[in-house]
Amino acid sequence: MQLMLRDGSFGPFLSQVISKAQADDKLSATELKIIKTKAVLMSLKFADKFYNKYKMHLLEQAACDIIGVVSIGLLELSNNDTDRALTLLLAPEGVVKPFQKGWNMLATVSNKTGKTSLYGDVAEQLLQSISTPPDAEEWDGYQQYQQALIDHHRSQSMQILQQQFYARTHFDEFEHFSLEEVLAEVVFYRALTGGDKVRQDLKKRIRSITLQPHWFSDTFFQLQTEATLGELPSANADAIRNDLGQHFIPALLRTLKFAKEYQLLATQDASPEKLDAFEGKQGLTNPLLGWPQYLEL
Repeated sequence: MQLMLRDGSFGPFLSQVISKAQADDKLSATELKIIKTKAVLMSLKFADKFYNKYKMHLLEQAACDIIGVVSIGLLELSNNDTDRALTLLLAPEGVVKPFQKGWNMLATVSNKTGKTSLYGDVAEQLLQSISTPPDAEEWDGYQQYQQALIDHHRSQSMQILQQQFYARTHFDEFEHFSLEEVLAEVVFYRALTGGDKVRQDLKKRIRSITLQPHWFSDTFFQLQTEATLGELPSANADAIRNDLGQHFIPALLRTLKFAKEYQLLATQDASPEKLDAFEGKQGLTNPLLGWPQYLEL
């Protein structure tokens, strides 16, 4: 296994650290040999567990996987500091500790889709995205991990919103297609009901809700949104804020204006067909943000 780069600036972080250490005369030939020996042993174990160590191309794949996993773990542990990373590599654990860190990072952000992964807790596609030969001139493995982390926080945040703010305990994964939709429904329902847990009854309750004049403003929904996010763990609240588009608050306000007209029709005993037609006219066959897709009679 060759652990060096043609250009040590953009390849896998493990190779960057070794290349810089050699250039700065901070890594002896003996120390490099020890690092490489441990990396080769890890590749053999990895290939034996997940591939076939007796087939050269699979052993090479295992080596690329080890370099990718060690690189993201080393980068995280060292905070992208090559000197600190070199210290970690020269420690008795060598590449083992960075590998364990990287593997745990990947396992944490891997989507649990129900489909068994070749790599157990780590998603196959995610590992492939960070796997790299040592002499790669470019490597975006850490960026791939960061995107997976964002997606993980987004998915986790959707689950937390549902668990914390919905009265029901079972959720259809196809009912909401985005984190923004879930938050919109929570904010809108809580705003109109005084903070109640979300139930499948808003179209029915809207008949008896007194819509206050001060609700019809962006500021009102901004405050309602922040109040909801304030009840969540900070990492998840931040993930949700980063996911919100510029039209989130205006869409909630537009939905409230729609709800006012819907309420007027409902209190005039409009037929279900007329109410459905009114929804369709407003584009609510795929609902505006915050207006539920259900009707409980």
